[in-house]
Amino acid sequence: MPLDRRALIAAMGAALVAAGAPAERNSPPTSLVRPPRLRPGDTVGLIEPAGFTDDAFDLDLVNDTIAAMGLTPKPARHLVERHGYLAGRDADRAADVNAMYADPDVRAVFAVRGGWGCARILPFLDFRAIRAHPKLLIGFSDITALHLAFAAQAGFTTIHGPNASASWPAFSWDAFRAIAFDGATPTLVNPVGKEDRLVQRIGRIRTFRHGKASGRLLGGNLTVLAALMGTPWLPDFTGAILFIEDTNEAPYRIDRMLTQLALGGVLGKLAGLVFGQCTGCTADGPSYGGFTLSEVLQQHLEPLGIPAFQGAQFGHVASQFSLPVGVRAEIDAEAGTIRLLEPAVA
Repeated sequence: MPLDRRALIAAMGAALVAAGAPAERNSPPTSLVRPPRLRPGDTVGLIEPAGFTDDAFDLDLVNDTIAAMGLTPKPARHLVERHGYLAGRDADRAADVNAMYADPDVRAVFAVRGGWGCARILPFLDFRAIRAHPKLLIGFSDITALHLAFAAQAGFTTIHGPNASASWPAFSWDAFRAIAFDGATPTLVNPVGKEDRLVQRIGRIRTFRHGKASGRLLGGNLTVLAALMGTPWLPDFTGAILFIEDTNEAPYRIDRMLTQLALGGVLGKLAGLVFGQCTGCTADGPSYGGFTLSEVLQQHLEPLGIPAFQGAQFGHVASQFSLPVGVRAEIDAEAGTIRLLEPAVA
């Protein structure tokens, strides 16, 4: 997320009001629905609900990646459009999402990339129609806004996993296939490091509170989650396992956003918390008090008294878990594992 999201988010509300965006909001769902699993040959939609892709070669790679999965890509109508730093105007990007969920030939929907912009289209989404056609939504980073809104308004499982334009190494593909194709309920554990060191550093976790906890998985990118506080697009976090990650955010900003979640009542409702990868999360120049990321997390997570750990393999990294949003899972904060308690798909 290279854009200055903080400035963009600050202007979002005024822009939507000025545009007269129609909000289609309904009563939140009361039970989880499982979308159909993916099968070889299925047609899947490609959308860009946030940033744009400006290189046709990159889109060729995306199509080839989807084909390598054994699936058939179907590009959204406005996939190659551009409006400033966005992949088309808000209403058009939302129309692509709505169209993919209304299309009976499309079995799942992949976000090509993240960036910024998903929150801007939420008031334009037809959640009544989306809820009537449950299909997996796959993506991460700014796609968090859609995952959370779907959890709040649509009530079916989505997958926080690599975007379609990701490199999809074997670790990522195997994790996704097990959940989306096989309907498996794996225990997600970091891969064993293979460094030439006496003690491995890659894949290590840090436990803030020991113990096990279970609840439904909710979360995604911390910046996007914090930006949705106070809106109708957040699900109820009571008893949930919150998973969060971020990139290129200084520790004081992580501190600020966790403080926002605490003051807004989210952290106090949780059963457990997993912080994944935070790539590039170091201070530029003199820091505010010199806290490291782990120290900031310790200050916020230990007082909660719930199982919590840092370092799970998801976030802005090439190899990452796929995490099904909405399903029940159990975490073991000492072992650093996330065990799915139910399948994500039917």
